[in-house]
Formats: sequence, structure tokens, C-alpha cells
Amino acid sequence: MTRPTTISPTTVRPAPVSPATVGPTTIRPTTVSPATVGPTTIRPTTVSPATVGPATVRPATRILIAGDHFVRNSLVAEALHHALGPEPHIAELTLRWPLEPFGRVAEVDEASDAEDTLIRALDGVEVCVTQMGPFTERVLAAAPDLRLIVVCRGGPVNVNAAAARARGVRVCFAPGRNAAATAEFTVGLMLCALRRIPEAHRSLATDGRWDASHYTYENCGLELEDTPVGLIGYGAVGSRVARVLTAFGARVEVYDPYVRGDVHGLRAASLEALLDRSRVLTLHARLTPETRHLVGARELALLPRGAVLVNAARGGLLDTDALCDALDSGQLRAAALDTYEQEPPPPASRLFRTPHLLMTPHVAGASRAVAQKAARIAAAEVARYVRGEPLAHAL
Repeated sequence: MTRPTTISPTTVRPAPVSPATVGPTTIRPTTVSPATVGPTTIRPTTVSPATVGPATVRPATRILIAGDHFVRNSLVAEALHHALGPEPHIAELTLRWPLEPFGRVAEVDEASDAEDTLIRALDGVEVCVTQMGPFTERVLAAAPDLRLIVVCRGGPVNVNAAAARARGVRVCFAPGRNAAATAEFTVGLMLCALRRIPEAHRSLATDGRWDASHYTYENCGLELEDTPVGLIGYGAVGSRVARVLTAFGARVEVYDPYVRGDVHGLRAASLEALLDRSRVLTLHARLTPETRHLVGARELALLPRGAVLVNAARGGLLDTDALCDALDSGQLRAAALDTYEQEPPPPASRLFRTPHLLMTPHVAGASRAVAQKAARIAAAEVARYVRGEPLAHAL
């Protein structure tokens, strides 16, 4: 937190935010003219009046909202004003995601390729709220005033945590912000794959054919009721999916060696035991070096023939070539993917030539409620920081 500026009886030392004329009791607000940073405009807001006590003035915390076209700057700004009142001095930077895909930037993952723009915008900034800002070692080294990064997502993979720690920069995140949305979407993918809903829609709406073959025994799909469904991972998303599937009457079984306590459904003693019994398999694990290609050719071969697989977690959990082989051979009846090893998949990817595969462009966590939740969680963390309280979700 910025140190208060001491005021002697006769001399006022202005805070470094902007020149302000000090009367006997108040600082009058100073409107800062818009400053253009690279291709993106930073729009500072007017600093609200701050009451001057008999001895000190606390300068407003300088905050940068580096939002995007999902977690919009206006959502975060509204949440900040609600949490802090008229106190914050806010500047805005709009990153291009999701209109431009995220990717690896230097040593961080899933970030917008905007290091230079972010460096310019961080000049004099103490707190940054972002979802896709690339906080690489280079960016952190160029922002000596920065003390807090609040990432509006479940994992701050776009921040070099070690470099931030070395510079005394705290890093917060927004756990569970998209858990409900992703869980709902996962069940939707599952129903589409099981009941072949996209094929039925396409034959009628696109091809103009009333295709009665969808009602034949060999082509009609499976129900969730009484179907064995295996979940790999039982975190915020997986636990919600298990609860919904239980309501459908599915026979739910969970494998997660890191979770203790009760689960919705049965707990599998091993991954192999889960795979052997699952007519539907859905992935909900976090991607780590240990879980990369957690499901490959060996694991897919353990599933009952004609099983269905759903992955709305992380693409790297699944071996893409092994998935395509299993669909080509009929080992898998169908699969539904929202995430991919490479995003977006290259035009030459086998995925586009593989039958019985439903694909969506990593949108499971995209709902308006998610963006609003993320903004509120981030604003609450900034408010704790400004008030000198312990942070709730910090590395």
C-alpha cells in the first residue's frame, strides 16, 4: 500500500498521482487527459475528492484494469467503485482476447501477446486487474511500482509467479468463477454426444432431410439414466457435474486421488478400475506435467467398446492422435471436445477428419455470469489490499 504523504502546517507535498491543489481541508479532483498507449487507449478516470486530515493525505491507489472482450473493463470498474467507493484512480487497457486467441508468451501460458503495450500502461500503477495480461519477467521488471496483480480466472498461469514473488508483487486469482458454467456445458456436450443431437439437427436444418434413421436401434443414442459415467477429477467443476448426473439417475463413479471425504456417487480405487466400468468418461483434472496425456491409447483401450468421451477441461489431458484412432476404429462411439492440445487446432488437424466428433471452440466457461463473478471477486481482493486486510485468494 502506498505510504501516506505527510503535510506540514504550511507546506503540502502533493501525492505523485497527479498535481492537485490543496485547500484547507480537501484535494480538488484533477481530470487526467486520455493517454494513448500503442494501439490501445488508456482512459484514466477522474480522481475523486480525498479528505485531508490535520496531518496527512493518502493518495488514491493507482489501478490498471487490463480487461478484454469477455471480462470487460466496465464490469471491473463498476465492481471496484462498489467495493471501494469513489476512492480508486483507474486507468483502462483493453486486450484483444478472445477475438485474438491467447497463447504462450515468453515463459507464461494462456496470455495475450501484448507485453510492450502492457509495460507502457503499467507506468506508475500499483494494482493491476486482468485476465489475459502477460505478466512475464520482462513485464514485471519494467513495473517497479506494481504491488498487486489480480487475475480474473481460476489459475494465474499468465503470471510468472516466481518473478512476481521475487519483486514483492502479490498475485491473486478468482477460484470457481466459471465452475457452474463449465459444469452445465459439460453435461450439454454429454447429452449431445450420447443422443446425437448435432447430427439430427444438421440433417434436418442444413440438409433439409427428415432422416428417420436416427430412430433405428443401431443409430439412436444412450440415456444417462442407469449409465455408468466416470469422472476423472473432482474439483469445483467435477463435483458439480457429478451432482447433476446423479439427478439424471446416472451411475456416477469418481477417480481423484487428491480429494478426501464423500463424493456424489462411488469412489474408484484406481484409474484403471474407473475406465473398465465407464460407458461415458468425462475429464475434470487440472493440467500439470503429471496429468499431460493422462488419457492415451492404453487408457482408451480399457473403456468398454462404444464408450463416449467428453473433455471440457484442458486439451493436454488427452492424446489427440489416440482419440482419433479410437473414434476411427469404433472403440469410442462418440466424443465431445471443448479444449484442444493446440488452440485453435491447425487446419490440417486430424480432428477435422475424424467421425463422430463434436467440437466447440473453448467456450464452456463463457457466460455473462462468469464475467460478472470474476469482476466481483477481483474487486473484493483489491478492496482487501487497499484496506490492509489479508487477501483471500493469493499465491
